[in-house]
Amino acid sequence: MATTGLEGGFANAPVQSAQTFRAVLNAMAHPGRIETVSAAQPPLPMDPAAGAVLLTLADHETKVFLAPSVDSDAIRSWLTFHTGAPLVASGAADFAIGHWDELLPIDQYQIGTAAYPDRSVTLVVTQPAITDKGTVICGPGIQSTASLNIPDTALLDFNANRSPLGIDMIMNAGDQLAAVPRSTRLFDREKR
Repeated sequence: MATTGLEGGFANAPVQSAQTFRAVLNAMAHPGRIETVSAAQPPLPMDPAAGAVLLTLADHETKVFLAPSVDSDAIRSWLTFHTGAPLVASGAADFAIGHWDELLPIDQYQIGTAAYPDRSVTLVVTQPAITDKGTVICGPGIQSTASLNIPDTALLDFNANRSPLGIDMIMNAGDQLAAVPRSTRLFDREKR
């Protein structure tokens, strides 16, 4: 892990950011799929997968909210040096990172507008582990159903009737990530 803001970035940025982008894209296109990314070494307690996501998707125009568990001088310096991303309050964020319970309530975040549905937040949620067990989900990119240990179905409920608006989530644990885009639904509720 990085000990200063100068360390822990991509050693080969063009290749490693492309690999991470592909992993995030695959995870978003196929909810429930678990991807591995290990190119970044951000300061603790930020996980390598979360760091790689931010190094790949954040830049000087991408507003980032750091929840208390990852809001430290070391992480602020690292993120600023490697991405230039401005740090903002939760309601203005393009990306919000932290543990699920500290990112609540979810209605504080941007969900996009009818003209610009892409102007919504992506939650980067740190978990102890990501497994293909737990909540049964369905939706675009899932052949029939998939299972994923989503921290709380509140996000799926929140997004259920807002399409194409809503909130996307990238879960991370160590060097693994999985995504829950706004189009993902609870399988048992879809059957009704």
